[in-house]
Amino acid sequence: MSDSTGERARLRCYTELPVWVVEDHQEVLPFIYRAIGSKHLPDGNISFVHFDSHPDLLIPVNMPADTVFDKETLFGELSIENWIMPAVYAGHFSHVIWLHPTWAQQISEGKHHFLVGKDTSTTTIRVTSTDHYFLSDGLYVTEDQLENQKPLQLDVITVKPYKLCNHQEENDAVSSEGLEEDAVAQRRVQTCLEPSCSHSSESQGCQTAVNTGEILGILKKGDAFVLDIDLDFFSVKNPFKEMFTQEEYTILQELYQFKKPGTNLTEEELVDCVDTRIHQLEDLEATFADLCDGDDEETVQKWASNPGMESLVPLVQSLKKRMDVPDYEMVHQAGLTCDYSELPHHISTEQEIESLIQSVYYLLKNLPKPTLVTIARSSLDDYCPSEQVDTIQEKVLNVLRSLYGTLDVHLVYSAESSPS
Repeated sequence: MSDSTGERARLRCYTELPVWVVEDHQEVLPFIYRAIGSKHLPDGNISFVHFDSHPDLLIPVNMPADTVFDKETLFGELSIENWIMPAVYAGHFSHVIWLHPTWAQQISEGKHHFLVGKDTSTTTIRVTSTDHYFLSDGLYVTEDQLENQKPLQLDVITVKPYKLCNHQEENDAVSSEGLEEDAVAQRRVQTCLEPSCSHSSESQGCQTAVNTGEILGILKKGDAFVLDIDLDFFSVKNPFKEMFTQEEYTILQELYQFKKPGTNLTEEELVDCVDTRIHQLEDLEATFADLCDGDDEETVQKWASNPGMESLVPLVQSLKKRMDVPDYEMVHQAGLTCDYSELPHHISTEQEIESLIQSVYYLLKNLPKPTLVTIARSSLDDYCPSEQVDTIQEKVLNVLRSLYGTLDVHLVYSAESSPS
């Protein structure tokens, strides 16, 4: 890094640590951009520390890459699963650390180095990562097809529940209601972080262990870091499992299944894999768009006659038995989550939540103070259980107060505290 110390010295400092609490996760991005505009965050080389049960690292499939330079248009294009990568392409985030619970395994553990850029053929944002997470969404292209390339280092690290990984005695527990110093536990926290070797072809080297010291080293390379917490990190639901019967969900998994490619594929084979996947998804999108206009037997049979689409008939029959007018757009959105793995679903007990709270506390205790904190509740769309979200939020805010003192909390999701 060329002028890291000078860049940090030029940044403004908040008197109290701002904490922005939103409902849907993409709603945090305007507050990060606001901090860039006010010179509290640098324009680039920001490290993004992301606690979440979901990576949120997809890309708006058809959005022109240059949309990132018109922030108001950009904010209107983003969804909960695809709001981070546009900020990478815009040059703001150079390093993302995805810290996830044990039940979330969407991306291979370890270090991933790849490029994010503009696809010269489609003018959309694409990546050179060959991880299944990106392949299954049709986001991979070869390096020579990208312009305005931005290198990204992505670290994927599992966070284990504190007491479970340390085999603590009950009387050693630290309550999130009044977190206290515990030097022994502080040293032990690195055992809660368990990355393994990433098997992705873009990974360079493999670490057998990652601890808070390594995360600290990563953050020192950046000019600032943003701490981001989705409350579904602590307890998460797959909302689509409650929308559909088991039979319907199984059919969606069959229809949308992504067949994982073998290892050591050539670039040409990877491109073919992605092209096949894109055509599969486009056909499914066209199918359910047509059903939105009319789901008579003739229309259903027409689409079901295509290879691999036979199970569309029992799916539509089942949906029509349960509802007058099936929401086929929602059916397609649910199907898109059924690629190579299911969405994580783990409704935590109170003890599990408390154990993860302690893991987060001791991890953050070893790291510098972030420039700002963003929190997503993710409860209205049923990812974080609505009966648990308020309790989890209060525990997280208690952790932050314990670590950083007085906070400047903005409850954006609350009508009484809308941002100006």
